Amino acid sequence: MYIPKHFSENDLSVLQTVMREYSFATLVSAQEDGVPIATPLPFLYEAEPAPYGVLRAHMALGNPQWRTFQPEREVLVIFQGPHAYISPSWYEVELSVPTWNYATVHAYGKPRIITDHTELYTHLKALVATHEAQFANPWPFERLPVDYIERMMKGVVGFAVTITRLEGKFKMSQNRSENERARVSAELRASGNPMACEVAELVSGTRRKGSE
Repeated sequence: MYIPKHFSENDLSVLQTVMREYSFATLVSAQEDGVPIATPLPFLYEAEPAPYGVLRAHMALGNPQWRTFQPEREVLVIFQGPHAYISPSWYEVELSVPTWNYATVHAYGKPRIITDHTELYTHLKALVATHEAQFANPWPFERLPVDYIERMMKGVVGFAVTITRLEGKFKMSQNRSENERARVSAELRASGNPMACEVAELVSGTRRKGSE
């Protein structure tokens, strides 16, 4: 990923937060002929093993992408954080052009297909629990009939990606003046769009990048 110095983000806690909060990410790998293949998937991030941790996910058995996994070949998982269009009309400098502010994390790592039944079950249970936690009455994964769970598990392929390197880019108007950053933040906040408001907080610094 092209990362100008002033947009680079290397704080591990910040990158971890993006991977947790924006966990629906895109997995990219290469097929034998070199042609890339990509799948959007929900990921779970675990901080261990050090230094970068591991990502866990699963895909349909019929998806050919899992067949591209090679222990010695890296895959890429792209996490897209908050983003918003930035109008040049918000700048003090008249000769300016439109741009896009965004936060993104690229996680590279070595994939491993999960063959252990218990490990796959544990992953699926944890994934459901993570996303059901937002509801007053979480849906109970454990209440599903055992034979039904077994059939469903046979239709997916679980995998883990041990992260070997991380790239973080937070393009939040750092190359503009303090007054322009304040104007950009105010305009984004005034839009009322929830994601634009997130960007506004990052631009102004009122939201710490690594906050949960």
